Amino acid sequence: MTDRPRLITLSWAGLCLVLFVVLAQLVQFDWRPLVRLDRAVSKPQADLTEGMTLLRDVMRVVEAGTGTIGSIVISVVVAALLFLKGHRRAATYTAGVMTATFVSVFLLKPFYDRPRPEWQNPIGGLDNASLPSGHAAFAGALAGVLAVVTLMLVRRHGMRRLFVGLLALYAVVVCLDRMLLGRHYLSDVVAGLLLAGFWVLVGLAAYSPLPRGHAVSIAPLVESVPPTKRDLAVILNPAKVEDQGQFEAIVTAMAVESGWSRPTWHYTTPEDSGTGQAAQASVDGADLVLVCGGDGTVREVCGELAGTGIPVGIVPAGTGNLLGRNLDLPLYFRSAIDVALNGQDRAIDMVRIEGDGIEETSFLVMAGMGFDAAIMEGVNEEIKQKVGWLAYVLSALKALMFPAMRLEVSVDDGPFTKHRARTVVVGNVGSLQGGMVLLPDAAIDDGQLDVVLLYPRRFLSWIPLVVRVLTRREEKAGESVARFTGKKVVVRASADVPRQIDGDSIGQGREITCENLHGRLLVRVPR
Repeated sequence: MTDRPRLITLSWAGLCLVLFVVLAQLVQFDWRPLVRLDRAVSKPQADLTEGMTLLRDVMRVVEAGTGTIGSIVISVVVAALLFLKGHRRAATYTAGVMTATFVSVFLLKPFYDRPRPEWQNPIGGLDNASLPSGHAAFAGALAGVLAVVTLMLVRRHGMRRLFVGLLALYAVVVCLDRMLLGRHYLSDVVAGLLLAGFWVLVGLAAYSPLPRGHAVSIAPLVESVPPTKRDLAVILNPAKVEDQGQFEAIVTAMAVESGWSRPTWHYTTPEDSGTGQAAQASVDGADLVLVCGGDGTVREVCGELAGTGIPVGIVPAGTGNLLGRNLDLPLYFRSAIDVALNGQDRAIDMVRIEGDGIEETSFLVMAGMGFDAAIMEGVNEEIKQKVGWLAYVLSALKALMFPAMRLEVSVDDGPFTKHRARTVVVGNVGSLQGGMVLLPDAAIDDGQLDVVLLYPRRFLSWIPLVVRVLTRREEKAGESVARFTGKKVVVRASADVPRQIDGDSIGQGREITCENLHGRLLVRVPR
């Protein structure tokens, strides 16, 4: 919807307006077929709830919650949340559409001055004008703007359909509530929805909720040596985009608009998840490599390009996207592509890791042993494809009482210290999903690794432990959290335990050795 030409959007808005005007005029002229239809549909609806006290009580709660005050509160909350999440244009769009709907309803009601149905429920009866239905207009407008935001921000097709379906159900429930209470005729409700559709579409045509690009909103970066060429390579995990053709068209158009060459495309395979493609892009002389995929694909590409001086633009497209979140990269595709093409370069650390049974490799986010690795090991891939991050929640519940491990930890080649823990995490960044800060002092460019050991002794001990981590309380001796910091960390377990790097299980083993490689990789970040 957000990508459609403005003329098409305005055409649909015009159709909504024409239908509203025609319907309102037919009401004003008491067109007999419409009067009969209104009565034939609306009165039986109100008669259905006669004597159903409990149902009518519920409907009056719906009436109160979706009226003027309730809708204003919901609109303010939605706009504020979008603004705080960095979607300022979407917040402005939401506020503008809802304001226009409120104002137009209050101007049109006295203009048409249609009496309420004589059969409306006497408890809480209304005596102001009936056309258009304010409740229907507010619900329709709110559902419309949230549907636009959903289509803009939610990537998974199944989740988008679910959210849009729930929004449509919300509008239908509000409209049925108006007729079941006898507050409105059918034509009042339809008029309210048409009015809402008009403002949603006009707002979309007049003010796009899509974020403005770096190239438009921020002054260009100073270049000491103008580039002689701007060759772009794109490495794509095809499984991470719903419409590969559309994604390629968007990237190509945005690249050309930003002054880059038409991109050369490299696609990952089950056998090669990014290493070979990144090597080929480097050999071909790419000036920028854009990678679109999950944390695993990003890790492979970045590992190959580390030390080459070729900046990597990241379009997070996985379930966790922890690297993108810790670099403050937008998760909306267009915004992420824009940052990759027009952002600034930042040197970040990588971490070399080795251990028993695994070849030397690297990671960017976190490595772990124990409970956190058991979660990654236990994730059902089919469930993950359907519900995303909820698959990790289900796996975490199954692994919640992962047994305690006996560990030895050495920092910067110092003596080993003995510990007990259910999980140990070695981090290059600090934040997990949802902004939960596990390693508050971790920074991706400080040349240091941060380590945390968690040891809840009983099932209920997880609750105060999570609170302690979230509130960043300092730990006392003997408590269930221990932290270390250093350039090199070695962790040894007394028995084989699950292990993971950047959310991918790497099999069971007894040891991991991690070493920070300071400033090894250039990535594109927001200016």
